[in-house]
Amino acid sequence: MLSPELLHALRNLPLAAKRAAEGFLAGAHASRRHGVGMEFSQYRPYQPGDDLRRLDWRLAARSDRYYLRESEVDTSLTVHLLLDASASMNHRDANGLTKLDYGRLLLGALAYLAQHQGDAVGLTILSPSGLRHLPPRADARQLPRLYHALETADAAGTFPDAATLAPLTARRQRALTVCVSDLYEDDGEINRLLKRLRAVSGEVLLLHLVADNELTFNYRGAVTLRDLETGQTLQIDADQQRAAYQTQLQAWLADTAQAARRQGFDYHLLNTAAPLDGALREFLRRRAS
Repeated sequence: MLSPELLHALRNLPLAAKRAAEGFLAGAHASRRHGVGMEFSQYRPYQPGDDLRRLDWRLAARSDRYYLRESEVDTSLTVHLLLDASASMNHRDANGLTKLDYGRLLLGALAYLAQHQGDAVGLTILSPSGLRHLPPRADARQLPRLYHALETADAAGTFPDAATLAPLTARRQRALTVCVSDLYEDDGEINRLLKRLRAVSGEVLLLHLVADNELTFNYRGAVTLRDLETGQTLQIDADQQRAAYQTQLQAWLADTAQAARRQGFDYHLLNTAAPLDGALREFLRRRAS
């Protein structure tokens, strides 16, 4: 699986998304052996470039083996991708990628998987200036639209207010919602949006982005920290504060995960220095459930 920085270095989101998705499928298949006594007479192993509409997602979710069906079965659904584009997503990790960069790669790869399975895929970019919304569609031109929207997205300001977000939950439409966010919020506004989306749409897959340098806090000596959304600054000695910071961070992450799962979200923490395969695997499992 290519690293996020190598995918980002391609400077071509459509190519990076395709390589990430097909590399994940090919790599996962190559790492598994056939189970004793299993019969796959109606299947053949996935190969890069195969039509993903024929991939047996349920078999893959159960076994992490990737096979194509000899006869097609219609298992398409609607997938709604959400990208948090508030200013905190501009946080940059040591690998040079911002959370927004990682989110673009991740959602691009998920869109590729979903669209080639025959799903109707939509995208909403959440920013304080308004929603950039592409309604779910399954036609061949939808992927280029999604890629362009992701490539031109900028992160700024705070998470949108309730009035801006209202159109997202105005009507019921069954869908798998995939939200990519760092979950930095003032008063539970992200959580409230996802609760409403779960009520009107169904399943919510929440992919929580945290940068590696946030997890390790590998700064040294005197540093100035700046809140990317408020502009407030704080001067600290990183070596003295590291232990207390990491204790508080782990407590927040544990509380966040517990609260998300209690509300029925399928929650997963993602390190932006890690390959995309973990998130792609969780999407596949959720899609097949």
